[in-house]
Amino acid sequence: MGPDVLVVGAGIVGAASAFRLAEAGLRVLVLEKEATFAQGSTGRSAAGVRVQFSEPLNVLLSYHSILEYRAMPEAGYRPIGYLFLVPEALREVQEEALATQRALGVPVEKLALEAAQALVPFREQGLAYATFGPVDGIIDPHGATAHYLREARRLGAEVRFSEPLLGAQRKGGVWRVATPKGRYEAPLLLLCTGAWTGEVGRRLGLEIPIHPVRRMVYATAPAPFPHAFPLAIDLATGFYLRSEGPRVLLGRSNPAEPPGFAEGMDWEWLGPTLEAGLFRFPFLEGLALDRRASWWGYYEMTPDHNPILGFVEEGLLVAAGFSGHGVQQAAMVGRLMAEEVVHGEARSLDITPFRLGRFREGRFLKERGIV
Repeated sequence: MGPDVLVVGAGIVGAASAFRLAEAGLRVLVLEKEATFAQGSTGRSAAGVRVQFSEPLNVLLSYHSILEYRAMPEAGYRPIGYLFLVPEALREVQEEALATQRALGVPVEKLALEAAQALVPFREQGLAYATFGPVDGIIDPHGATAHYLREARRLGAEVRFSEPLLGAQRKGGVWRVATPKGRYEAPLLLLCTGAWTGEVGRRLGLEIPIHPVRRMVYATAPAPFPHAFPLAIDLATGFYLRSEGPRVLLGRSNPAEPPGFAEGMDWEWLGPTLEAGLFRFPFLEGLALDRRASWWGYYEMTPDHNPILGFVEEGLLVAAGFSGHGVQQAAMVGRLMAEEVVHGEARSLDITPFRLGRFREGRFLKERGIV
């Protein structure tokens, strides 16, 4: 007997979805184009998890996921915290986001700049205050993905690697999917294909507004520090840093980076990144960069930088387009995709704001917590 659901993609979102679908008693087959799991955006993530968003659904997706990662040893959850440095120009906007977070019952603190200095030294010029999420932190995306796939297999799911989706057609209520190694059929198809979702959609004859944008993570050489730094973000410029053992990881999104599958490190963007970083965090001046420890990956971007979740047409679901937030929301998304399949709609959270139809209707969300 064939599978009930074909899950395309073995990153953390696909793995979590496969596990929850199998847990619900469905026969699941996962198809992954790479030779192993977590080789796309998952494996190249900066690994952060945070509740500090402005859209309620983003807050809750992340919070429920963090609670799941906290109970999962394989996820390697470390609550190092996220520190947002809020400029005067964003004082009111961030106050509104903070009110939303508190109304939803998630732990976020407002800090005076003096108190924030105890977490990481920074120049206070132009800043109003800071916010700190004590349950925010980092996880091990590889460990979490491996756990989900292992649990999915334990429940009967099958995972096949080196099988990219070449094409798919739906006839008679069944998806017929072709890969270089074979053909598969199932009533339901779930795309967890990250930055490749727009391309995969076109192979199905669909236009799904998700495209890749390259992002850099620069790493310093090891250096002694008195304590570990949280993931600190200067909201004035989008520059961020955090500790990784004796190193500091740092980055800043390039708004001029064109969409597409560009590869390799963008060393020309290091200058503008450091310019913003050195202004706010002068201690970085004494650190050396380790080019070999730096890396790049893709954000899977939608027009409003929020994901597309759930059914997009009969028999076809999408869980992609997280725009940098896939790792931190995958645990809860897996549960919601299983509910969407079993019940016809997600029940634990209302995912209506993140359905594809919003773009067709011209309803773009305004998430203020994009970095």
